[in-house]
Amino acid sequence: MQTTATVNTPAQPRSAIGTLGWIWQVVTGAALIPLAGLHMIAQHFMVEGGLRGFDQVQSYLSNPIVWPIELLFLISVVSHALLGVRAILIDLGPAPRLARLIDPILWVVGIASVAYGAWLTYAIVSAA
Repeated sequence: MQTTATVNTPAQPRSAIGTLGWIWQVVTGAALIPLAGLHMIAQHFMVEGGLRGFDQVQSYLSNPIVWPIELLFLISVVSHALLGVRAILIDLGPAPRLARLIDPILWVVGIASVAYGAWLTYAIVSAA
């Protein structure tokens, strides 16, 4: 008796960006645990009433150590979220023409989101 194995091939071949994206999503997911914890503690648990006022946010973000940490948190959240959206969209099996647009659109959304967050943080700190 001879047995044969069947191999299911994906509808679309895996791309290098998909593999690197998955690795980056794992890295950002691991980074989000301490970064989100630090953010929640500093922004909500250490403040009377659970939320900082504008003046308190300005003071907090003026610390030269805090701004890069918050920026790293922003980059991690945005990239992790958009890679999750990408995975869902790819799993839906879009037409090849539409599938080619997913990565560039998500890159633009991600860069714009991080740029806006960085600009907003800078604007808040410089308004002090």
